[in-house]
Amino acid sequence: MMLKRFSAAAALSAGPMLALMTAPAFAHVDPLAHGAMASGILHPFSGADHMLAMIAVGLWASQLGGKARFAVPASFVAVMAAGFALALMGAPLPFVEPAILASVVGLGLLVALAVKLPTALGMVIVGAFALFHGYAHGAELGGADALSFGVGFVAATAILHAIGLGLGAWASAKSAVAGRLLGALTAIGGAALMFG
Repeated sequence: MMLKRFSAAAALSAGPMLALMTAPAFAHVDPLAHGAMASGILHPFSGADHMLAMIAVGLWASQLGGKARFAVPASFVAVMAAGFALALMGAPLPFVEPAILASVVGLGLLVALAVKLPTALGMVIVGAFALFHGYAHGAELGGADALSFGVGFVAATAILHAIGLGLGAWASAKSAVAGRLLGALTAIGGAALMFG
């Protein structure tokens, strides 16, 4: 009986995460054809690395609880915007893609292991990852209007964090294992992207 419950919980937990791991067919939307705002909104949804990391931030913030539920995602968004600005200024930042992939694995492991840290330290950790995500957005801006594109991807990131928070709340209502399973799937997805 317990095995059936665990299997059902695993299937229910895996479904949303697996669906989010698939790369949408639209890839990056051309800002000149569809507008910078639309391109900015869709950009984080066009890569599994961005989606998984941003949802994992919400999942981990949900596990941390209290003020971390707002502060940790807010830290990610703020530092991501700073990374975006760095890219626009042409400042060099090495290892952007490896750091983004490491963020997926790292954040997934934090969720899988249900690591409890002070809110301030959680903010620093996600902020370090966010810098690289923001820089990548800026580096891929092309000819789009920076402000419109930036507002779009900041809004999309907040939506992905909210999805993570919602999944975290759902998982904690189901069982202690459900949230950890989502984290493990995120880490596996990150490793697959890294080595695939």
